[in-house]
Amino acid sequence: MAGLSTLQNHVTVSAVKPRPLSRRRMLRQSAALGLGAAFAPHIRSETTRHLAKVHGIGVVSLRPNHYHGWPTLARRRNGQLLLVCSGGREMHVCPFGQVELMRSDDDGKTWTFPRVLLDLAIDDRDAGILETAKGSLLATTFSSLAYEHYFRNSEINNWDTARQARWRGAHHRISEAERKAQLGTWMLRSTDSGVTWSTPYDSIVNSPHGPIQLADGRQLYAGKDLWKSGKWIGVCESTDDGRSWKKLSQIPTRPGDDPGEYHELHAVEAANGTLVAQIRNHNSANSRETLQSESTDGGKTWSVPHPIGVWGLPSHLLRLRDGRLLMTYGYRRKPFGNQARISTDHGKTWSKPITISGDGANGDLGYPSTVELQDGILLTAWYEQMSSRPRAVLRLAKWSLL
Repeated sequence: MAGLSTLQNHVTVSAVKPRPLSRRRMLRQSAALGLGAAFAPHIRSETTRHLAKVHGIGVVSLRPNHYHGWPTLARRRNGQLLLVCSGGREMHVCPFGQVELMRSDDDGKTWTFPRVLLDLAIDDRDAGILETAKGSLLATTFSSLAYEHYFRNSEINNWDTARQARWRGAHHRISEAERKAQLGTWMLRSTDSGVTWSTPYDSIVNSPHGPIQLADGRQLYAGKDLWKSGKWIGVCESTDDGRSWKKLSQIPTRPGDDPGEYHELHAVEAANGTLVAQIRNHNSANSRETLQSESTDGGKTWSVPHPIGVWGLPSHLLRLRDGRLLMTYGYRRKPFGNQARISTDHGKTWSKPITISGDGANGDLGYPSTVELQDGILLTAWYEQMSSRPRAVLRLAKWSLL
């Protein structure tokens, strides 16, 4: 096990060259989704640092030769922390991704070596995790063939012999038809605290951090039907503890927007019962800003998505024990890092940004998720390509609101 005993304060690091095929390029080159737009200009935001205190940041990845991405952190009712991610990787887009799970029984000080929950013969990406009201665990992911870009464009031919052999061997483990059959949005379920897991089944939609638990016993999954139409944005529900899912309602499209440019949703149930869903927006209007939609009838109908004045993506939502809402999100322009905002009115308005981290080397970072410990301390996990390490790692910040 490895720990956070050497938590360090933020340091400034030098910029490094981004990976050849980023998430942005992967989305842009996916014909099924028709995505893409350039990053917005680097405009520095004024942040409100005095609203929070960052006690320290550490690296929790235990496989330093592997690239780790897109984590989700969850806290079980017994206090155990679960951290899932896409691990076993070589780079941002590659054929080696697998869903990994780590545990901590001491509030994130130490972590178990990762356990592989799913390793399809193609790329397994964003990982989510939820403990339901009945104690079941739901792990989510989606699979991708975006790495085929390197074959189609013959870029692989410029690599060294060993790397070519590694990629070609992974790619040809199964036939083209089998690769397409493995493409999907997947969920795994465990009823014994993660000792055993089901085979993967279709979750209908996908989003990085997976579904949420509602007070009425249902599980709600806000996302998009990624490899189906790529245009359906909405929520699915489960009434049987995550065993099966059905579409509940579609989130309407803002006039002038392309729903295919909405991505990576996450939702939360506010203390007053309002459901708040946030959306990564790639439309030209409010590009790279977080849009928000609300439901006051349990998810049956939703408001038209609207901007909330937050540049950053994608977001994770958490209701704190005092009833406030917390959103955390990646900030992919200088200073590269992760930010948070607080809502004291059930998501109607949000505070100025709070800096959790601002020492990133480049934009290959983010997807933060946050849990609240028993003593009110917050833990936020994200992935980051640090200049001091060969591949992206998982970082964990311990912080508190003032």
